[in-house]
Amino acid sequence: MTDPRPVGIFDSGIGGLTVLAALQRHLPGERYIYLGDTARLPYGTKSAETVVRYALRAAEFLAGHGIKMLVVACNTASAAALPVLEEAMTVPVVGVVAPGARFAAAGTSGKVGIIGTESTIASGAYLRAVHALRPEVEVVARACPLFVPLAEEGWWDHPVTHEVARLYLEPFIGDRVDTLILGCTHYPLLRGAIARAVGERVRLVDSAEAVAGEVADVLARGALAGPAAGGLRLLVTDAAARITRIAHLILPDVAVNLELVDLAD
Repeated sequence: MTDPRPVGIFDSGIGGLTVLAALQRHLPGERYIYLGDTARLPYGTKSAETVVRYALRAAEFLAGHGIKMLVVACNTASAAALPVLEEAMTVPVVGVVAPGARFAAAGTSGKVGIIGTESTIASGAYLRAVHALRPEVEVVARACPLFVPLAEEGWWDHPVTHEVARLYLEPFIGDRVDTLILGCTHYPLLRGAIARAVGERVRLVDSAEAVAGEVADVLARGALAGPAAGGLRLLVTDAAARITRIAHLILPDVAVNLELVDLAD
């Protein structure tokens, strides 16, 4: 028996398309509906209370489209709102923090770095998740707020981005960490600049692959797997031209058609 309902995914913008891309690679037969709250990004500079309110509204909107599962493809929302979303939703909810932390803890020799938005780092969510698995691990965390607008602008390999990465990532250079968690779904878009700044000996952890594995497990355990028909809807709250351009770059093999929706409270 299969479940034809879509998997719902939301992010504050288009960075979560990196999670969608991983899901499509691992679970190509599923239907997906993606919501990017591009009119109100970035979430990472907002208060926790505001992030919770925005996340609940996005989840409610996707629930209205009959989803069978919610993937919170936003580190800030996962850090601030996941318990609230789990209580509010009647379908399984998967965030990006726990899968990424598990992947990092499993591979580190004992020194983990975490980069993310101001809200994600201030929440301490990744720190708690890593220490819950391996209390002895040394963790260094730093907010990198300029990375999101640079990613959204499409400046993935721009000299400005390389310079910002060098300045932000100085605490992780040398032998200070062996593993670096990219604690924002936008950050894999800047992977080249980040890797260049920290050096090849530092393993970069992108939560998208770990999230895809967890989603597959949840669908299998709940007998929720789709009928192998596939399908995708891309919804955004602001369809500026640059958003469409970056979406095409992240999903080069997908016919990108952004639908404009209103999440006004």
